[in-house]
Amino acid sequence: MLAKIVGLTNRLVQAGGSIVGVRRGTEEPAYTVEQLTSGVEIRRYGSRIAAETTVAADEEAARSTGFRRLAGYIFGGNHAETKIAMTAPVAQQGGAPSGETISMAAPVSETAGSNGEWVIRFFMPAGKTLESLPQPNDRAVRLVSVPAETVAVRRFSGSISSRAVASQTARLMRTVRENGFTPVGTPGAWFYDPPWTVPALRRNEIAVPVESSA
Repeated sequence: MLAKIVGLTNRLVQAGGSIVGVRRGTEEPAYTVEQLTSGVEIRRYGSRIAAETTVAADEEAARSTGFRRLAGYIFGGNHAETKIAMTAPVAQQGGAPSGETISMAAPVSETAGSNGEWVIRFFMPAGKTLESLPQPNDRAVRLVSVPAETVAVRRFSGSISSRAVASQTARLMRTVRENGFTPVGTPGAWFYDPPWTVPALRRNEIAVPVESSA
């Protein structure tokens, strides 16, 4: 009984923390960073493994559907029926996935494509490999290898509506070009907090792969 009470208390504390933007114990992919401007960083990430799904819907509906599919995978919807630790961010990006897709036999990311499809990604914990991760039960979920990349990142809080994401993306792209970098990929949105987090305390980011124009 005591163990149940302690466990419940811990979950309540963690839930309360997520409301005010405290991400306790949530792993993020490792990176090195240099400040480009007061609002934009240049980050260098190594190769990573992600679980991703493609959703044909409007931006916000795709985010919700994709999150549910990927959450199902990490919460045990896989061939081994094992749970995988949640990491941040969740990424959303449009169009075809940029990683190497592995055929089905695994700090969220969001990206948009011209065909109205969105790719939603959960990055897997460090140390996981395509061989060690269990295969998803849902055939709409893929495991991919994301190559090392250099990205420009703009952080913001508040609304994550499609209009807010578009505005922040435009600001990032302008800053990148004004400071001697060339975008070499599709910008995406990264989300670090659950939807119920107080908007002013959310950590959201727009990221785009870049290379130096020099």
